[in-house]
Amino acid sequence: MTDVSLGRTKDGAAARSATDLYRAVWRWHFYAGLLVLPFLVSLAITGGLYLFRDEIDAIVHADLKRVEIAEGAAPVAPSAMVAAALRAVPGTAVKYTDPTDPGASAEITVATAEKGKLAVYVDPYDGKVLGSLPDRGTVMWTIRTLHSLKYFGTTARTLIEIAGGWAILLVGTGLYLWWPRGKGGGVVTLRGAPRNRIFWRDLHAVTGLFVGGFIVFLAVTGMPWSGVWGGKVNEWANGSNFGYPSGVRTDVPMSDVKLAETGQTTWSLEQAKLPASTAPATADPTPIGIDRAIAVVEKLGLHRGYALALPAGATGVYTASVYPDDLSQQRVVHLDQYSGKPLLDMSYADYGPLGRALEWGINTHMGQEFGLLNQIVLALACLAIVVMSVAAGVMWWKRRPKGSLGVPPLPADARAFRGVIAILIVGGIVFPLVGLSLLVMLVLDVGFIRTMARSTVG
Repeated sequence: MTDVSLGRTKDGAAARSATDLYRAVWRWHFYAGLLVLPFLVSLAITGGLYLFRDEIDAIVHADLKRVEIAEGAAPVAPSAMVAAALRAVPGTAVKYTDPTDPGASAEITVATAEKGKLAVYVDPYDGKVLGSLPDRGTVMWTIRTLHSLKYFGTTARTLIEIAGGWAILLVGTGLYLWWPRGKGGGVVTLRGAPRNRIFWRDLHAVTGLFVGGFIVFLAVTGMPWSGVWGGKVNEWANGSNFGYPSGVRTDVPMSDVKLAETGQTTWSLEQAKLPASTAPATADPTPIGIDRAIAVVEKLGLHRGYALALPAGATGVYTASVYPDDLSQQRVVHLDQYSGKPLLDMSYADYGPLGRALEWGINTHMGQEFGLLNQIVLALACLAIVVMSVAAGVMWWKRRPKGSLGVPPLPADARAFRGVIAILIVGGIVFPLVGLSLLVMLVLDVGFIRTMARSTVG
């Protein structure tokens, strides 16, 4: 009799423990969703659009970016295109961007006194100026700044790191809540009709199951752009030897100007500094000029669509850089402005192991690594994230008590929160901002619990 009672007691304790753990996980899944889902929807929509940036920009800005291919006509000299751009927009030419294909225009970046930097588009076949936009002023650059939250200032970028960490927590807790535990429905199929809460619960759970891996991948590969973690890891990974791996940089003088200051660059080269040109010992040293510099760059075999930053000052260099979809074709070349000699010629293969791994993740994150298939798969994942998030909102609205936030019930045993503490510790070590946000949320939750307890006693 005693053994049977003891067995029942153990079974009851195990059941209560499982229920408490489920409630604790459900509670924090709710909190994660409350904080992250609005960001996920925004990131999914802007990210899904940005996957097709070249295609969309080519349509929206067709009058500037596309030209008629002149049969048998040779392109005019780059210096002639720069001169035409400066006649249309007076200022200082700072960059020339090579046409990506025979039907594309050339882009000349001009620094002006009143309007800042402008991108001037030129027909490479006749040198005619097609028009201009603010530098990085295309519709897809606007989408990109919205996606990265740069549009809202530097401080807002820290939210990317927090949202990424909470998104991973959301997937982990969601997987635990989805686990079948003998259930027959709502695992990989939908039950009920849209008027029923169970339909939205199943739609949220099943969609989340299939898209969860993509959310984790996109969260992790998006971390290099975060304000705190990404910046610190970048400094640690690429901060030595002026940002270049040992053995790549030749023994030449280096300046204090970073490559990132000349235009868009890869994550791995954000800390890289420019080498310095050395003027010959003559009374009036003459730079080689843009036409000769481009001839050298093309002889070196850079991928079409490269950008050539023009020298700034007497020690400046010509910097040719290209970051095409194929990672193996990424390349940065610095030329001495007087001799045309390559001072540094670096490709993706020269990055360190961490740099190569993160660049591969970033390239895939942006829909580039595997071409059109990469774009389509991630676009479908973005659509699924929006569906999952909307389903979560509808499910919550149908479940919540009137006039209440509808926070899931507390576990009977507070020890069920030990897992949350463990996550807090791990998150705090790996991603400091995520750990700090988890700690703040834990304090708020404890305060909420105590407030509710006092109001119940009263």
